[in-house]
Amino acid sequence: MLGLMQDQPLLISTLIEFSQRHHGESEVVSRRVEGDIHRSNYKQISARSKQVANALDVMGLQFSDRVATLAWNGYRHLELYFGVSGSGRVLHTLNPRLHPDQIVWIANHAEDQVLCFDMSFLPIVQAVHSRCTTIKHFVALCDASRLPADSGIPGLQSYEAWIGAQPQTYSWPSFDENSASSMCYTSGTTGNPKAALYSHRSTLLHALAGALPDSLNMSARDSVLPVVPMFHVNAWGLPYSAAMTGCKLVFPGPAMDGKSIYELIESESVSFAAGVPTVWQMLLSHMQTGGLHFSSLKRTVIGGSACPPAMITAFNDLYGVEVLHAWGMTEMSPLGTVCTLKNKHMDLDADEMMKVRLKQGRGLYGVDMKIIDDNGAELPWDGKAYGDLLVKGPWVIKEYFKGEGASPLVDGWFPTGDVATIDADGYMQITDRSKDVIKSGGEWISSIDVENIAMAHPGVAMAACIGMKHPKWDERPVVVVVKRPDSELTREGLLSFYEGKTAKWQIPDDVIFVDAIPLGGTGKMQKAKLREILSDYRLPVA
Repeated sequence: MLGLMQDQPLLISTLIEFSQRHHGESEVVSRRVEGDIHRSNYKQISARSKQVANALDVMGLQFSDRVATLAWNGYRHLELYFGVSGSGRVLHTLNPRLHPDQIVWIANHAEDQVLCFDMSFLPIVQAVHSRCTTIKHFVALCDASRLPADSGIPGLQSYEAWIGAQPQTYSWPSFDENSASSMCYTSGTTGNPKAALYSHRSTLLHALAGALPDSLNMSARDSVLPVVPMFHVNAWGLPYSAAMTGCKLVFPGPAMDGKSIYELIESESVSFAAGVPTVWQMLLSHMQTGGLHFSSLKRTVIGGSACPPAMITAFNDLYGVEVLHAWGMTEMSPLGTVCTLKNKHMDLDADEMMKVRLKQGRGLYGVDMKIIDDNGAELPWDGKAYGDLLVKGPWVIKEYFKGEGASPLVDGWFPTGDVATIDADGYMQITDRSKDVIKSGGEWISSIDVENIAMAHPGVAMAACIGMKHPKWDERPVVVVVKRPDSELTREGLLSFYEGKTAKWQIPDDVIFVDAIPLGGTGKMQKAKLREILSDYRLPVA
């Protein structure tokens, strides 16, 4: 017997329809490439999204054709989110931080038909457009007056002219909710990048779970600043959750420095912000230098890489901001866990509470997790056993676009490549990436633990731990450090800082000071590249 309920597909168009009807006046504020602050709202975003859909119809794009973007976080990008997917096409967010050759490969692999880009990325488009063989239309996200006289890009038109001639009415089509809605490519650290192809159904379920109180806790009373780029796994789904809840959206555009982010938080009364640790490090440095404080920010979600304890302490103790540690992957849309506390944790002392906050958190409803040993046997949730982390759920991929690479699933589970523990309350903690775990004398050393201790030193701006070959112990850890300006930190000073904070055999054998640690397109440390840079390094002789 089937239930006797209405059958309405879960489509992205329903999000913008809901937000304009119930939260039409809620603001969408953007710092533009042009340098000014632009103000819109969901009602206007909805109308202009329909103009986008009409413009794509005029271009003759078919159902499921791909529309690419090279764009910062802003209102025009948001209009494309809804206008492209809502009309049945597939939004493809390109990462402008990638090498031009990678962008060409990805655009051709995706078979993009249209490329919409911010003017700050014009040099990239000029360099790659002739090699992007499937792209037929180029649209600059600006008005006609800002188009260069001779861009060298055939048929280039401005976004405002492109949609301006179109009506602001559109009948969103109804179709199978399992149809593709958007696609994001992995960073491609090994081999060619691979694409996760999201569906309308997976996107809406992810947005709903992400907005729940024990997840990101988004509501119409919030002013939300997604610092995480819209080209990085759809800004962690925040644009969709925002439309679902009607919260105010604040977009930073290209200005990602600490001063610009702080000013935007204060001027727009931001209550909730999301980003990776490297961005928050710049913000905290700016605030500490200027003796500044927040007047509205209540919580921030930090993901992309492990959040150092010192950062959690700074936000909480100095500024009264709750830090939500989170974890996910491109292949997971991306949210998997968020570290929100239970009642049982509220009376813990500071040290014990910090142990909980450092974990990546509990699984969202819809995400199932398990850890396995090298033989595939499932390990207990006791907070001690650690193994390879596997996940499954309605917004986790089952295969990559065009079948790139072997099928990733293991008995229906997606192997994340992370090594983790899970405690009895379901809190998961990443101990390392499987490729970054250091094996020394038959014992495992977590590079994350070594990095966190280094980051707690006041003279350290950034730290990365990698394993180096050792004739006796197989591998030994070294910590690569970027010092804070004017810091007089020495090798001996940092190594002595480890004493009493970890087992003696887990203390790094050496400290290597560098001017910068290589970062990938999403702000994560590139340890593989760091190993290449240090390929001639030899451990000091004991």
